[in-house]
Amino acid sequence: MGTLTLNLSSPTLKTYQHHNNLLKCPLSLYNSQIHRLYRKKNLSISITCKLKATKESSERERNRVGKKIVVSEGSPSLSEDAGNGRVPATSDQNSAGNFKLLKKLSRRVLSVLSNLPLAIGEMATIAALMALGTIIDQGEVPDFYFQKYPEDNPVLGFFTWKWIFALGFDHMFSSPLFLSLLALLAASLMACTYTTQIPLVKVARRWSFVHSAEAISKQEIAETLPRASVQDLGVILMGAGYEVFLKGPSLYAFKGLAGRFAPIGVHLAMLLIMAGGTLSAAGSFRGSVTVPQGLNFVVGDVLGPSGFLSTPTEAFGTEVHVNRFSMDYYDSGEVRQFHTDLSLLDLEGKEVMRKTISVNDPLRYGGITIYQTDWSLSTLQILKDDEGPFNLAMAPLKLNGDKKLFGTFLPVGNTDSPSVKGISMLARDLQSIVLYDQEGKFAGIRRPNSKLPIEIDGTKIVIVDAIGSTGLDLKIDPGVPVVYAGFGALMLTTCISFLSHAQIWALQDGTTVVVGGKTNRAKAEFPDEMNRLLDQVPEIVESSSSRQSDSSSG
Repeated sequence: MGTLTLNLSSPTLKTYQHHNNLLKCPLSLYNSQIHRLYRKKNLSISITCKLKATKESSERERNRVGKKIVVSEGSPSLSEDAGNGRVPATSDQNSAGNFKLLKKLSRRVLSVLSNLPLAIGEMATIAALMALGTIIDQGEVPDFYFQKYPEDNPVLGFFTWKWIFALGFDHMFSSPLFLSLLALLAASLMACTYTTQIPLVKVARRWSFVHSAEAISKQEIAETLPRASVQDLGVILMGAGYEVFLKGPSLYAFKGLAGRFAPIGVHLAMLLIMAGGTLSAAGSFRGSVTVPQGLNFVVGDVLGPSGFLSTPTEAFGTEVHVNRFSMDYYDSGEVRQFHTDLSLLDLEGKEVMRKTISVNDPLRYGGITIYQTDWSLSTLQILKDDEGPFNLAMAPLKLNGDKKLFGTFLPVGNTDSPSVKGISMLARDLQSIVLYDQEGKFAGIRRPNSKLPIEIDGTKIVIVDAIGSTGLDLKIDPGVPVVYAGFGALMLTTCISFLSHAQIWALQDGTTVVVGGKTNRAKAEFPDEMNRLLDQVPEIVESSSSRQSDSSSG
């Protein structure tokens, strides 16, 4: 929209209404360029002209009248609004008004989101929910919560299973409440970055020369160097790692600009961590299985989705074969470590990977992670009167803390009798088997694979082997690498944020150099650094010839 001021006089007449009087103003658009603009777009033209009117009008309008006429492609009709001096709003004006309103609203939203107390409250609430998620058992069946949080005996007088299911606390880290708070915190971080950190970086990157000695002397640290050169000061600062810029008598130097970028990096790292955590909570698969030695299982039969973002992969068709399960022991006989030799087979039965895993040494393949987490005894192989081997299933008995006990039973005599008697065998691990006769009396101990027979109630028994079962946890978690990357970036940017961003200004005022500086960190060390640098600036000494010339001229 352009505005032109024209002094026009020609025979061509244009009329317009002014104060309910019809005045005649001679107008002519002789300029071809103006004419083309007039035909192509709306123009706001301020036209100053002499108006020929009646005597009454000329008496009231003795001076020149300046009017603003809006010229458009289509001639507007003379309506009541035009007669009253009001111009109807165009579509461009309406869109401009809507844009201003939207811009004002967005600024208001950014101001609210970037509020520091709000961000602190969001983080505190998320931390409280995370702590609550560690207290409440996650992923259990509904009956578990019915029994642990009953309505007739609520926790804290009000907390029951209804609260857990209503708020999704049985899967806290993928619940809508938790994910919404994460999204709100992410929005606050981005708003703070956009409204605060990025403008600070833009300001810090500017080469801001100061041309006033008074302004330099108002800095945090200010000194005056008599008989010094600003060029010499620049050389000293460059040697100390400063970026130096000279413009006439003015100097500007800085260092540690990376410290200004670090807060932005910290925010981005936190966003990565939250994105990875959300992806882990809502897009992963988890499952557990206990498999006896020598058997197989399919990964897809074990894994279950944890959230609405969980998507199966090609690795679901992988078959896992347990080649061998073994255990290591302390000298006291306690279990120290347990190992599982695993083979991964593709759909054609071809082995694609083999590894022996243990606690804290998992297997990773195609996004699948298989952890060694537990063990048990599944089968006891024996020879009975030199016949067999027979496989006796081992059942877990009552556990006492972390102590495990497994047992099995070998019937002796008439197995169809309602009161069947037999030989009992108990084991705490794979090292030894304790045997009891039909009366429940201790009969002896045998080690698997010892091939040493024992006779109980006329039955000869040889313990061939004790077959263990491995307890495995399987997981497909696409958020793990994102979380690791976020934590790595967070540690790096946090260290960088401690770098001090120092700025120094100087001005050559005759033979005197006025120096001032400031820093955002290291407030106590910066004055000492400034003094050390300024002490290195050489003093300008007048030569003897110049002194003689001055004295002769005097």
